[in-house]
Amino acid sequence: MSGPAQFDRIALIGFGLIGGSIARAAREQGLAKEIVTTAHSAKTRARVMQLGVVDRVVETNAEAAEGSDLVILCIPVGACGAVAAEIAGHLKGGAIVSDVGSVKGAVVKEMAPHLPAGVHFVPAHPVAGTEHSGPDSGFAELFINRWCILTPPEGTNPRAVEKLRAFWAGIGARVEIMTPEHHDMVLAITSHLPHLIAYTIVGTADELEGVTQSEVLKFSAGGFRDFTRIAASDPIMWRDVFLTNK
Repeated sequence: MSGPAQFDRIALIGFGLIGGSIARAAREQGLAKEIVTTAHSAKTRARVMQLGVVDRVVETNAEAAEGSDLVILCIPVGACGAVAAEIAGHLKGGAIVSDVGSVKGAVVKEMAPHLPAGVHFVPAHPVAGTEHSGPDSGFAELFINRWCILTPPEGTNPRAVEKLRAFWAGIGARVEIMTPEHHDMVLAITSHLPHLIAYTIVGTADELEGVTQSEVLKFSAGGFRDFTRIAASDPIMWRDVFLTNK
């Protein structure tokens, strides 16, 4: 799968499971000459430097975006608008800006007004993940044979869409293109509602545990264990998903 670099510099804003997996996969497949990243937490930035899976770790989102050909926001949906405003004046002409959020209509609404002319906005949603989070959780194989959905707004440069499609295909994903509205309807059924149910069931069981003196956990079968695995996902990320895809 490896081949010539598709991008001179990729910037990853946020470095958890998805950002870390993109970095590892892109490096393994030779899809970028340089990978730059930043994260909100100084502790996370320090850990990424220790891991050595990117070329540079910088302190600010603006510094990461500066001069990058592809900028991917790997952060909760609710933070995307503010970060887009923050990096807008630092984006180079012709750069592609994307994200990895599980909701697309809200991302388009919040990010698009801030991005300057000459920058290509191609939102994306890699439908892949685990219950783990943080800079150590990523792995290069995460996206292999998993779907990545691109939701370019109307009028987006088709060459930019194709370049991002090729990037995701290069790290193993199967790529589909649809409108943001259709994406949100499909994912509400296949992903968002199941997660909401899992959080509710596990929360209820936790409240009952003291009353039943641990019988909830004692008699838990495989189905309940599946719910607990799903409900272990990043609560901030899923809070934003539930609020923005009503």
